[in-house]
Amino acid sequence: MILTDEEQAIFDGEKGAGAQKAMELVVALGKIYGADSLVDITSAHLSGASYKTIGEGGLKYLSDMVAGGAKVSVPSTLNPVGMDRERWKEMHIGPEFAEKQLQIIELYGKMGIRKTCSCTPYIGDNVPGFGDHVAWAESSALSVVNSYFGARTNREGGPGALAAAILGKTANYGLHLTENRRPTVVVDVEDMGGSVFDYSVLGQAVGMAIGKGIPYFRGLKDISIEDAKTLSAAMAPAGSVALWHAEGCTPEAGDFDVSGLEHISIGDAERKAAYDKLNTVEDVQLIALGCPHLTPKEMHDIAALLKGKKKKNKDVEVWFCTSESVRSQCQDDVRIMEEFGPVLADTCMVVAPIEGTFQRTATNSAKAGNYLPTLCSQKVKFADISDLLKVIE
Repeated sequence: MILTDEEQAIFDGEKGAGAQKAMELVVALGKIYGADSLVDITSAHLSGASYKTIGEGGLKYLSDMVAGGAKVSVPSTLNPVGMDRERWKEMHIGPEFAEKQLQIIELYGKMGIRKTCSCTPYIGDNVPGFGDHVAWAESSALSVVNSYFGARTNREGGPGALAAAILGKTANYGLHLTENRRPTVVVDVEDMGGSVFDYSVLGQAVGMAIGKGIPYFRGLKDISIEDAKTLSAAMAPAGSVALWHAEGCTPEAGDFDVSGLEHISIGDAERKAAYDKLNTVEDVQLIALGCPHLTPKEMHDIAALLKGKKKKNKDVEVWFCTSESVRSQCQDDVRIMEEFGPVLADTCMVVAPIEGTFQRTATNSAKAGNYLPTLCSQKVKFADISDLLKVIE
């Protein structure tokens, strides 16, 4: 790998221990994946924020980076943490976990990272432009910015994204290169419905079918940001999809010749197989919505469903997960939703330690449906929001 004089100086430790560790990691990753140089980035989004997922080892790593003087050099945001910072007791979380979680957030803050903790930072103030090189972790968020916004990022891990944020650079390989952004398969979508849940099921079916490929969708129209985040969130865990194109919708879809590519069709049979894979239980203890975090539109839609109704089933808890900024924007919706359960900020059911309290969780998210069994030891009910909320009305 060819480094500039400035980059070599950082690698040699002339800019401090924190920057040196960051450069060593970025260079090592670049060598593994065959990069010949680094590329400047305009923003970063970091995972590895929940104490549940990074534990004491992660806490020490962050402490060492802060002690080494590490500071981010580009706008950087943070993924959801393991609890709502003010309402963690409502999530059945103990004080020891809460203390450790708050330490993690503060350490990130000392490095200059915005302490807004969301898996949808593009709904807020971290919105990459078309063609921007960025370093984003969080599988659904990076897929959204690659696909819907046309920015360029690889599927970064937490330490790699942090290192890139410190340097303002990442290794120039993979999806940073135009030739690697070409579609690998055409997906013909049959009789697509228009609900967010339809996009969740579609994403699960496509991920199961193509694995790590880059799908080119035909048959999708007027894709909203809610559709894009839901589709991305489902395809990432179902098949490791980090980039997709949709004919007539996404900014790079017209840049590639797809003639000669394999075609697959997603119809009723494929959707049913995707649904059946995730739906494993009927009787639940928790209904958790907001994976990825609820947008203002989704908050409005849920509040409209609930307005004028009362929660009758007291045995089932309901969590609505969103960012603090969205929660503060939607106070009228929050008041309605809080009659059914807490509107939690900057956390979600996947990175919270729910396994100590619940064993059966319902969700409308294919992403959560994939992760809840493995990360949280849950059996899952997978259904549309309107159907899930009937359980408690």
